[in-house]
Amino acid sequence: MLAQTSRTQAVLFDLDGTLADTAPDLAYALNSVLHERGHARLPFSAIRSVVSHGGKALIQLGFSYGPSHADFETVQSRFLEIYSENIFRETALFPGMTALLTTLEQRGIPWGVVTNKPTWLTEPLMCALGLHTRAACIVSGDTTAHAKPHPEPLLHASRLAGVAAEHCLYIGDAERDIEAGRRAGMRTLIALFGYLSGEDQPENWGADGMIHSPAEALPWIQA
Repeated sequence: MLAQTSRTQAVLFDLDGTLADTAPDLAYALNSVLHERGHARLPFSAIRSVVSHGGKALIQLGFSYGPSHADFETVQSRFLEIYSENIFRETALFPGMTALLTTLEQRGIPWGVVTNKPTWLTEPLMCALGLHTRAACIVSGDTTAHAKPHPEPLLHASRLAGVAAEHCLYIGDAERDIEAGRRAGMRTLIALFGYLSGEDQPENWGADGMIHSPAEALPWIQA
């Protein structure tokens, strides 16, 4: 395994549930709009496991209706408004992630972010985290014509980082992350510390490995 890991020349991260723990602020936004519309707030544990699936999934969780519902767009707009105003209320890097990023930089290994979060939310969050000038690339859900699980965002990120896709390692916490990474020809790791639910079966996603903390990614990174 270690002989294979020496090929890692760039590391790419999913944002929500992998690089940063954004669930508390997304939960705050969802519960705020639920309360405004006369619904009961949801427990954080119920919200956390859905965060990696995006805002639409959170609205469906809270209101039990999908995009075809007459009120969906109004609710979603208000949810995003609240979230954008509270995007860095409690959000922080996952424990150990700061050390991992520092190690990558010390070794001269570029790192970047590939997320399905839209640019208008990704950029302020990366700035608030103090990472916008450190990342070799930041690819949002609307940067390319397709979002994950399509491989295009990851291939675009590899070009921005100046590293061939086969020498990139992509770390994510959702099945779509692993599918996108595999289709892009990258090696993939599942961030088990992210927002997986009890129904997820990460062992069936076809990733190259699974990690319980950012530090466990180090053996996969060029020594």
